[in-house]
Amino acid sequence: MAEFFDDRTLTFSFENIPQLDMQQVLVMVYDALKEKGYNPISQIVGYILSEDPTYITTHKNARSLIRKIDRDELLKAMVRNYLGE
Repeated sequence: MAEFFDDRTLTFSFENIPQLDMQQVLVMVYDALKEKGYNPISQIVGYILSEDPTYITTHKNARSLIRKIDRDELLKAMVRNYLGE
């Protein structure tokens, strides 16, 4: 019995994977922190200032999610939003 193998290379596209935006990530992290009984604002600010991931719970994968956000871009977006730009 002969077996035939397909030697074509399969490609994987990241375009089909939805990218979460910063606001979605922050809301998800906020909710996870709140569920665990933390003060979400204080914890997120602590993380932003220190980049120490231990400010963020691992509950609901929140720590991994927040590390996907570029802190500089987040700060720029927050300042723009605060100033109404």
